[in-house]
Amino acid sequence: MTQIIHNPTVDMLLQRRSIRAFEQNPIDEDTIATLERCAQQAPSSQYLNDWSAIRVTDPEKRQKLAEIGHQKYIGTAPLLYIYVVDEHRNAQIAQRKGIDPESDEFTLKASYRFSQAQNDAVLGMSAMMTAAESLGLGSVVLGTILNDIPQVIELLDLPKYTYPVLGLALGKPAQHPEIKPRMPRYVQFMENSYFNEADVTEERMAAFDEEVHTYYDLRKGGRPEETFSKQIAQKAVDTEVLDRGIKHAEAQGFQLDR
Repeated sequence: MTQIIHNPTVDMLLQRRSIRAFEQNPIDEDTIATLERCAQQAPSSQYLNDWSAIRVTDPEKRQKLAEIGHQKYIGTAPLLYIYVVDEHRNAQIAQRKGIDPESDEFTLKASYRFSQAQNDAVLGMSAMMTAAESLGLGSVVLGTILNDIPQVIELLDLPKYTYPVLGLALGKPAQHPEIKPRMPRYVQFMENSYFNEADVTEERMAAFDEEVHTYYDLRKGGRPEETFSKQIAQKAVDTEVLDRGIKHAEAQGFQLDR
């Protein structure tokens, strides 16, 4: 039997949970500077630094983002960031070096660079989340800002060669939710090749389904049907997400077929 090795960092990560209610105390500038610097220190593929994060402080913009995300706490969180793919800055740099961003010579708008920049943005956001947890703050990732990508682009004045990735709300927790279950390690971590025996996977997932069922039953009584497998089945045929895809990236100048 293996044992988890405990230290303050490991214990902090093992206790991580999404926080959706925050105390309304403002976050001081030193803390903000620390969080932003930690995000910058995340890995950057080929040192392109091809992401940016917009700290949204304008109440009207916050409210609009809350409406887009259908989540009131987006508008009231002490800190709110929207992380974006950013090849616009690099396009400006390249242009000053004599490269026309509108030409085929400029490849930072191609699909590989787009996915690379998305990865870098998520890595930066993850570093900020970890730093925030270490400072006693809580956070929640806001995938719901992608409910209306064109509106987010317009709201934040995102120029060509930029694209929203995720939002992040942070603040001092005003709630202490239970830790959401995670599937067994041996289901998600594999060795050397993909484990593709459906019957065995289904058997291994049965206990996890029961754990998730219990979690939701305790948290939201009256929803005993909530298992992980049922959630996956429902989301597998959710057509609303089809309007949230990266097709909007083409309008921002990216060439995803290249």
